[in-house]
Amino acid sequence: MNVKTVGVLALMLVACERKAPVTETSTPHELTGTWQLITGVTIQKGDTTTTDYRENQRMIKIINDTHFAFLNHDLKKGQDSTAMFISGGGTYSLAGDQYTENLEYCNYREWEGKSFHFTVTVKNDTLVQRGVEEVAEAGVSREIIETYARSK
Repeated sequence: MNVKTVGVLALMLVACERKAPVTETSTPHELTGTWQLITGVTIQKGDTTTTDYRENQRMIKIINDTHFAFLNHDLKKGQDSTAMFISGGGTYSLAGDQYTENLEYCNYREWEGKSFHFTVTVKNDTLVQRGVEEVAEAGVSREIIETYARSK
């Protein structure tokens, strides 16, 4: 084969490469990625609690084009009273700043099958998610405000 033939074949291969279709539900680049939860504010029955998620635990949220997942665990490897592991995930939708998580999987099974509606803002490498968690089966009714930093 000569150089011209090789060039034409390479061009044909590139032209035939399958591209993922761009759809209206594709995630904006700014939300896609891995986020570490820094602080969480919980407002329940008039009481406000702020948690620094960098002290005794670590939580990340992973968001791709169609799904989200979260993982949270203690930093003592389950060796003391702070032992815990929480995980879940599912699909989501995003319309402007309105973000809805449809929780399909969760180690707290009564949370599965629920949808949670939030307002999200992204500024630089900070994601703020604010909304209400309602799970009657678990006795949960509270507003949450979570602040995440983009993991690098």
